[in-house]
Amino acid sequence: MKLILRSLFQFKLSIKFILAVLVICLIIRLLPYFAPVRAADIAQNQLAMQFSDRNGLPLGTLLTRDQEHTSVVPLNQVSPQFTHAILAAEDGSFYHHGALDMKAVIRAGKEAMHAKRIVSGASTITMQLARMLDPVPRSFSGKLSEIWLSWRLAAGMNKDEILSAYINRLPMGGNIYGVEAAAQTYFSIPASELNLAQASLLAAIPNNPTYFNPYEHWERLKQRQKYVLNRMVQEGYITGAMPTAASYAARTSAEKVVFQSRPRGIIAAPHFLFWLANQIPPTPLEKQGWGDKSVIRTTINRPLQQFVEAQLQQVISSLAANNVHDAAALVIDNHTGEVLAYVGSPDYFNEAKLGRNDGVQALRQPGSTLKPFVYELALEKGLIRPNTILADVPARYAIPGARLYSPTDYTEKFLGPVRVRIALANSLNVPAVRVLEKVGVETFLERLHQLGFEHLNQSPEHYGLGLTLGSGEVSLWELARAYLTIARLGDATPIVSTFSDSPIQNPSCAENAPNVRCKIQNSTTIWQLITNILSDNHARATAFGVDSVLNLPFPVAVKTGTSSNFRDTWTVGFTTDYTVATWVGNFNGEPMRQVSGVTGAAPLWNRIMLHLHEHQEPEAFPSPEGLVQLPICAISGLRPTPDCTSVVQEYFYPEDKIAYEGDNQFNLPPEYNEWLAKQQQSSFVSSNFRILSPHHGDLFLLYPGEEAKQKLEFKLAGNKSVPVEWWLNGEKLDTNSANSLFWNLRSGKWTLEARSGEMTDKVSFQVELASIKPTRRGFSLSNSQVKGNRP
Repeated sequence: MKLILRSLFQFKLSIKFILAVLVICLIIRLLPYFAPVRAADIAQNQLAMQFSDRNGLPLGTLLTRDQEHTSVVPLNQVSPQFTHAILAAEDGSFYHHGALDMKAVIRAGKEAMHAKRIVSGASTITMQLARMLDPVPRSFSGKLSEIWLSWRLAAGMNKDEILSAYINRLPMGGNIYGVEAAAQTYFSIPASELNLAQASLLAAIPNNPTYFNPYEHWERLKQRQKYVLNRMVQEGYITGAMPTAASYAARTSAEKVVFQSRPRGIIAAPHFLFWLANQIPPTPLEKQGWGDKSVIRTTINRPLQQFVEAQLQQVISSLAANNVHDAAALVIDNHTGEVLAYVGSPDYFNEAKLGRNDGVQALRQPGSTLKPFVYELALEKGLIRPNTILADVPARYAIPGARLYSPTDYTEKFLGPVRVRIALANSLNVPAVRVLEKVGVETFLERLHQLGFEHLNQSPEHYGLGLTLGSGEVSLWELARAYLTIARLGDATPIVSTFSDSPIQNPSCAENAPNVRCKIQNSTTIWQLITNILSDNHARATAFGVDSVLNLPFPVAVKTGTSSNFRDTWTVGFTTDYTVATWVGNFNGEPMRQVSGVTGAAPLWNRIMLHLHEHQEPEAFPSPEGLVQLPICAISGLRPTPDCTSVVQEYFYPEDKIAYEGDNQFNLPPEYNEWLAKQQQSSFVSSNFRILSPHHGDLFLLYPGEEAKQKLEFKLAGNKSVPVEWWLNGEKLDTNSANSLFWNLRSGKWTLEARSGEMTDKVSFQVELASIKPTRRGFSLSNSQVKGNRP
């Protein structure tokens, strides 16, 4: 009886133990459902991005940060042939078991015990995915970790989600991951178009990507392909009577497959591709609904891009002797705002020469390229008129805490009175500064912000009047966008880089920059006038010549710029169809040797423009609407008089015609005196009769013993070789000189008068004895004043 009771007790203990084990196993098996891994948790954020041009030609592939070529496609965009092949090769019962295939585990165990070595594995696709997500050592603890993650994957994802995640992570040789990346790399087709031969070859690679590398071990891969095809027959994926299916598989394995490998890496526009990749938001692409699009279609025209790249290298090579090493170019379609070519440097891959620097986005001083916008703003506000005469004469501006600011041109010459058209077309510095002084630096800076110059973020005081000459820093991208606005007559469209089916959203006008306005000015007339000036070949002839590289055989508006010390040269211009912006300089900041905008960036701009219009010339620019052309004297800007030596046509506002018909007498104001004094025989109208030297109120020092050597020039302007009488303190000087004579200095107070017919002018000056001897020859000017009103 005791024996029976003991047996029953032991049986109960066994039952309890078994039940406890079962409960523990059940709890362990259910735990994954409390910590499931869902598809969103393992979404692939870091994907290789493939880019094509506007016509589908490949531009290149940018790898992930881990230098892996990974592309993601949904399961329904993978060829069924590949899905069947990978299932047959790796896990034929995938849809019929859980995370673990217990039959396979038992079979593998028996085979290992019998052969005393591992004959076959029992890893399922779910377990392989777990290993891809969390690689662990091949140990007992590592296997337990792999099983645990497999259960969590099975708890949170259905079979299709697991298979999709798996085939998009498959190692396919080298740094290629996923079936889409492999299909594009090896066959230049999407995964959806794989045939049986191609699919079975790709399905053979993941088992051992290095051993079955298609470029190095072709025969090995073919043998593995035969295995895959035979497994497809066994699993029923190749259907039909067995002999027929087997023979079909044999024919497929013998089929010649050509690896039309597309060039890996970047084919064209590397700076553009990297810039574009940085525009993609960090949100996973699958969440953006873009996971099924493997190639980003850009607006680039690859043949044009490659042409610009080649021309840029040629131009840089021709300027090497002038210490020129870098350049950049941007081409935009005016009608759509689409980027057609984007070249950031001569050679992106030349790290020694800073090739990865992007000259399109780099900030540099723009030289004179901002001048059209200050003239446009002054015209818009009525501060100047098309016929306004501006003074290109020496000028000095007091800057708090700094020396006097005296703008000059690089020729260090001055033209005197010039029309607005001449001042802008020849890029004269002093008139531009005078116009900015009228507009106001703060107002001009606000307009530049509206045009999209977002990097001009300092205060107006920081830039000062030099802003119109390039004292700030802008990018070639910003310049091109602003000139695109001129080409579109004030319509500030954003620059477009991709088409609408791309994950990269092109900014709307309001998003283009924080303060950018969609319409800079309601009237198009002033923009048309600026375009008319910039396209006037004759107007720019003084500075650039009649036959410069800026003159093309079709209508084109263009502006050059050169920064201080020849560090940057720019040329930006447009036709009715295209805007082209070029920069030539050095990334390291070294100055070029005697290279200006017209000799540096302009030749590159010229080549691109000629190529763009090789087959069809652009339309002519429209004339400024509502304006009328009238003859004017080039010097006065007024209705010509008989004395005028140069008559030209200029645009007028209709309301200015009344003033045009009125007084046409022109007197140069006193600000011209210093300039006039340095000129040879003046050609200005007789109403400008005046004494240029000495100035009213001048004080000269006379050194003892130097009386015979110190002479003062009396100089006159506005006289056409008519006899002139010179009177000094009421006494007539005996001279035959008409417009100039030299007088020996004598101490005293003097009044000098010049008379010619009814014309007369008078100045007073003083000469004093100096107490010290001069340190150099000549005389000293103790005090000089130029006053607006003289007796």
